[in-house]
Amino acid sequence: MLPRVPQARIVPDMGEISDGASEDVETYMQTLQLLERLHRRLLDLIKDEFERLGRQELTPVQALILYNLGEDEVSAGELRSRGMYQGSNVSYNLKKLVTMGYIHHERCDLDRRSVRVRLTDEGLRIRRIMRELFIRHAEGLLCSGILNEPPLAKVNQQMRGIESYWVERIRYIY
Repeated sequence: MLPRVPQARIVPDMGEISDGASEDVETYMQTLQLLERLHRRLLDLIKDEFERLGRQELTPVQALILYNLGEDEVSAGELRSRGMYQGSNVSYNLKKLVTMGYIHHERCDLDRRSVRVRLTDEGLRIRRIMRELFIRHAEGLLCSGILNEPPLAKVNQQMRGIESYWVERIRYIY
């Protein structure tokens, strides 16, 4: 049997890369797919929880907006940068949430173009539902041992590193 000769792999838009690096590139591509899939699954979990509670008036993205808003009063731009609202129009969702009574909004005194938003009591109730859901999931994951190896703190550190790298690339564009 002949020894395996390392071959360069072709990755779209990246040209040739060495065989050693190609494994890392493939792993990174899998990570990207997994991140997207995890986000969709998170939205599915939220949707199921609100259907179970008979609260179908909220979309999963709207529930995430309420959760991420927290007890702070922030601008719409700040809220947008906090969250993960894949493929959604945050301004549209904020307007809907105001109409449904989950968010209170008011124009900033100094800059009338800027709007500050905060949760109403009903919005805070939804946020508590979301927090309880996430706590149940964390407890279940802890009991199952899924979060042990590698430790979730290490995974989060790596994800923050990827985020920082992406932010640098975005700033480079402009």
